[in-house]
Amino acid sequence: MKTLIKNATIINEGLKFKGNILISDDKIERVFPHSLPGNFDLSDTTIVEAEGLLLLPGVIDDQVHFREPGLTHKGEIATESRASVAGGVTTFMEMPNTSPQTVTQELLEEKYLRAAKVSPANFSFYMGATNSNLDEVLKTDPSKVCGIKVFMGSSTGNMLVDDEETLSGIFKNAPTLVATHCEDEGTIQKNVEIARHRYGENVPISRHCHIRSDEACYISSSKAVNLAAKFNTRLHILHLSSAREMELFSPGKVKDKKITAEVCVHHLWFDERDYITHGTRIKWNPSVKCASDKQALWEALLNDKIDVIATDHAPHTLEEKNNTYFKAPSGGPLVQHSLVAMLEMSKKGFITIEKVVQKMCHAPADLFRIDRRGYIREGYFADLVLVDPNNSWVVSPENILYKCGWSPFEGTEFSHQVVKTFVNGNMVFNKGEIPENTFGERVEFLV
Repeated sequence: MKTLIKNATIINEGLKFKGNILISDDKIERVFPHSLPGNFDLSDTTIVEAEGLLLLPGVIDDQVHFREPGLTHKGEIATESRASVAGGVTTFMEMPNTSPQTVTQELLEEKYLRAAKVSPANFSFYMGATNSNLDEVLKTDPSKVCGIKVFMGSSTGNMLVDDEETLSGIFKNAPTLVATHCEDEGTIQKNVEIARHRYGENVPISRHCHIRSDEACYISSSKAVNLAAKFNTRLHILHLSSAREMELFSPGKVKDKKITAEVCVHHLWFDERDYITHGTRIKWNPSVKCASDKQALWEALLNDKIDVIATDHAPHTLEEKNNTYFKAPSGGPLVQHSLVAMLEMSKKGFITIEKVVQKMCHAPADLFRIDRRGYIREGYFADLVLVDPNNSWVVSPENILYKCGWSPFEGTEFSHQVVKTFVNGNMVFNKGEIPENTFGERVEFLV
């Protein structure tokens, strides 16, 4: 099984060049900058003509919620992974706040078995921490599991870990990376009481960023950083949302850091002014905050204080979202549109396309120490995406693949479109078509 991707504009490791990629079985066999050798044998090789297209490493999304098991009216591993490959995401890392929660090694393995049967994308799943499962958490195999998820603030699923002894035990003894959701619960509840006193149950959605405030984020994030510094933990703080938190991080190469940072697409795209038009559709935890916070996140991303871009893909039904402030759940679907959204920001001059690839492909691979993925290199797995940079389209219910059937980007026109996606050398997405019985693999990690 050989495939030649021919005449593509390759974006990889800070370079942009015309070239050709030869795939053999599940790996990249050769990278040919410029033209092919004159005597190159193309017999028994499938040719994919990519003139005018961009060729990128597949996106690695380190934070998604696919809602299986137990919440499958919102999404499933099968449906959301199909949306992933349609968006150029070839590897995802999924969260434990399902039903039941993924808080034992047995339940964790059940997710892996399920994904192997239904996911066209590669996959990993976090082990979930609670106040009472430290022994199970410490059994986690760092070569086969992406990390341990600690909710240092409650969100969907109520997995808040606030016992100081348990937190210290996790940070001190974790066999792998610790990924945290950081919002201080005491501060949030105080802000809820203030809002209820003023508005009753009719709190405007615009107050979300004041209830889930920058103070709540900073208190919790700084606590996580202090614990990591004390115990020399590999700490990754998820979905940062405020300017104030940026002082906790240092610029530099992700390979050289023990404490790393993530920003999500929605915190780079939206700000509090968008609550007027989008309402609870952009209700996330942590909240979308002020324009000044968004600007600070962009600055930190560009100077490498923030290491990766992810989605926190978290679908809910429209019936659930179309509710009053306290009843509407937080979260929204994003994996199908994350890459094209960031490429749109590149076109507008916010970020270079080389930096988009660094933050969405290379850096997650380095940060999680993923085995041979995230780069276009000979000998690496052939996880690749072809993008047409000149094919405008509008997001609408007719082209949305999420099970929930909606997107916060509905009505948005994107200038880039994902054309083909390869996972382990297999074409798993081709101009809107997703072949049956083509599945991804459990990713492995270097220890």
